[in-house]
Amino acid sequence: MKNRFTLEDLKKYTINNMVTIVFVVLCIVGFSVSGLPIGLVLNELVARIGRNTFLVLALIIPVVAGMGLNFGIVIGAMAAQIVIIAVTHWGITGIPGFVLCVVLSTPLSILFGYFTGKILNKTKGQEMITSMILGFFANGLYMLLFLFLVGTVIPMKNPVLMISGGVGIKNTVDLNGGIKYALDNIIKFPLYYVVYYLAIICLIAVVAFAIYKFKTMNKKRGFKLVFYAVISIIVFFGCQINSIALVLYEVKVPIFTLIVIGLLCLFNILIFKTKLGQDFRTVGQNAVVANASGINVDRTRIKAIIISTVLAGWGQLIFLQNIGTLNTYGSHEQVGMFAIAAILIGGATVSKATNKQAILGVILFHMLFIVSPTAGKNLFNNAQIGEYFRVFVSYGVICVSLVLYAWKEHVKAKEELRV
Repeated sequence: MKNRFTLEDLKKYTINNMVTIVFVVLCIVGFSVSGLPIGLVLNELVARIGRNTFLVLALIIPVVAGMGLNFGIVIGAMAAQIVIIAVTHWGITGIPGFVLCVVLSTPLSILFGYFTGKILNKTKGQEMITSMILGFFANGLYMLLFLFLVGTVIPMKNPVLMISGGVGIKNTVDLNGGIKYALDNIIKFPLYYVVYYLAIICLIAVVAFAIYKFKTMNKKRGFKLVFYAVISIIVFFGCQINSIALVLYEVKVPIFTLIVIGLLCLFNILIFKTKLGQDFRTVGQNAVVANASGINVDRTRIKAIIISTVLAGWGQLIFLQNIGTLNTYGSHEQVGMFAIAAILIGGATVSKATNKQAILGVILFHMLFIVSPTAGKNLFNNAQIGEYFRVFVSYGVICVSLVLYAWKEHVKAKEELRV
């Protein structure tokens, strides 16, 4: 058995994680150049993690099921926005309003996901571009609904929501006094307590696991446990430093929102231990083998898209209750692009994605979003350059990741031919 970490291993690791490594470096450089206070960056980063992570996690199941990156999550986001407008019109606010949005958006997302899955089954091998075009098509229907049908075919009288002519919904819907912060404000704690107690829990868990698995533990796992223990100790004692503690106290964490995100992570882990989850994996690895094994491939793929669409709808609800404003005709447009860019930055590919990669991607992607305008201003005396860079990153990282994936598949095919 090979235990030593060779130069070839380092090269392979670097190639496999090239996108992530590049963005780690960009985030470090961007933060140092921006000169922003760490408290401000942490506060904004925590808000963005709570706001966006659920949407990114919604991408994982279709990837494992071999359907690539689901640009069609924008359709789930539209379902959520349709329901938000209805609930706002009815005047149901706070937690009851948010729960009602979840309840009503679920069957709508299931319906949209079913039809999306049926169409994607007709275009096997081209799911990503098909889901993107489906998103554009659904956006046209969405515009038709809220610009023409509401106020004509669909009766509605609400001067706050509707355009002055009585037909169509306004560009902006204020959720303040509605579902704004309905989830985020349930429980909030300073980041200090979260980090402090997580470090203690992690250290206890590492020690308990090490004792439990002491006799059967290999060197690799032992090294990981030591690493986690050292990090936990450093974080614990770092919290005792006054300057660090003061910064962490200023940052408020939406605990309940993070618990919901944690439950989705747990769901993504547990579902792959079920029969359905194993079917997802089998179909993703080889549809022909899956069909020969008695798995209904088309039905399994539809189920994957339905779950992803429902989760995307819930994720958009979390996103908008945090933003507090619904841009009726624009809030959903970049949902798929930004979520896919984030998960790719975390190290995912069109055939493999995990919770860790999704969370890491959200942190790196939005860290860059926070620091790039100020960094652009300091470097070039023009903040707009930072804004351009953020848009470039969104599209560029998807392009680079897809090219790298195609290149790896080409190299792998050549190696198999040699064998």
